[in-house]
Amino acid sequence: MRSIKAFQKTIASGADFLKRQQHDWKVTMGRACLERFTYQMVFPYISIYIVALGATGTQLGVVNSIGMGVAGLLSPLIGGVIDRIGVKKIYLIGISLLVISYLTYAVAWGWAVIIIAMIAYWLGFNMSGHSCSVVCGNSLANEDRATGMSFCETLAAGLLGIIGPILGAFLVTRFGGVSVSGIRPLFFISLAGAVVSFLLIYTQLSNRKWGCHSEEAYNLVTGLSQIFKHGIALKRMLIITSLTFLPMGMVLPFSQVFAHEIKGADQYILGAMVAGFALSPLVMGIPLGRLADKIGRKKVLYMAAPLFWASNLMLIWAPNPAFLVVAGVLQGFIFVNMVLTGAMAFELVPAEFMGRWVGFIRFFRMLLAAGAAFLAGFVWDSLGPHYIFLIVIGLDVLVRIPLLISMPETLKLQKQRE
Repeated sequence: MRSIKAFQKTIASGADFLKRQQHDWKVTMGRACLERFTYQMVFPYISIYIVALGATGTQLGVVNSIGMGVAGLLSPLIGGVIDRIGVKKIYLIGISLLVISYLTYAVAWGWAVIIIAMIAYWLGFNMSGHSCSVVCGNSLANEDRATGMSFCETLAAGLLGIIGPILGAFLVTRFGGVSVSGIRPLFFISLAGAVVSFLLIYTQLSNRKWGCHSEEAYNLVTGLSQIFKHGIALKRMLIITSLTFLPMGMVLPFSQVFAHEIKGADQYILGAMVAGFALSPLVMGIPLGRLADKIGRKKVLYMAAPLFWASNLMLIWAPNPAFLVVAGVLQGFIFVNMVLTGAMAFELVPAEFMGRWVGFIRFFRMLLAAGAAFLAGFVWDSLGPHYIFLIVIGLDVLVRIPLLISMPETLKLQKQRE
């Protein structure tokens, strides 16, 4: 009886939380869920697809590095433009680039063509994600921010992130297995999802502006100086957020290839790994978000970090497929780290600088991830695949965590500023 009442109380609390949130946040959450579902369906096979088209480990790293690097270089400019013209136009351009990316993947005849798809993807991911972050950062109150971001991740990276790779595994099997011909149709499905998400943002999102409304040309140097003048501990935060994002360039593009080529995983195990990857934010996202809104962001980040380290070690050591799936589950704490670190970053600057601040965050973290992707490809071919995952653990233990310890807790920072 108590468990039923507790469940009813949880449902009522969740309903109240959603009811008090702004319409724009709900719209961008819906778009994030759709995008994550279609991406997670094809994600287990992207790197394998590139290798099947003829790429080596080094060339796989180059493809990812170029895409992330181009997107990172444009990030500060995107932030300044968002602060002046609003998020909607940038959001729609970003989704349009995702459409181009998935179409290019679908018709690619060689690995070099994927460079175009990867540039379009990371530019689109960066612009749409940047817009989503600005809406999220400015629409949620401080006491709801980590919960709201975790709620979105629970639905997008969690529930739909589990369904997507399971469906993808069955479709790959139906289309011929883990091969170019078996994987290619998934990109057409992702293409259709991107078109639907474009229509959602076009018809439902407002073009509200939180930043400066001046029509003057945006100056990157001036924009950066203004942010550092009004923010707190921002240099350290740039390094922390960059290292938190590092696995996107150095781990995720290589973990599925490692599982397939080194550990012999088939399409079902690959799909199960990504479904497991989504299980962590599904089960732990909201509880950890609520906990971070009560005890602070840093304490929860300290608890999540060792789980990510364990995922890399387990992937290297895995003696059978079951351990690969467990490694995938623990790897999902990458998103927990990213969400809570993002909540901290949002709380370090006033709302009118949010677009520019997010732009500079993405600039630094994308460029670092791009360099890491290139390095990982070289390490794969020269030293051995497992060294990639050991290097990431070392950087986290020796650099990110010590810097996080030195940061102020941001939970009450905005109220203190006021």
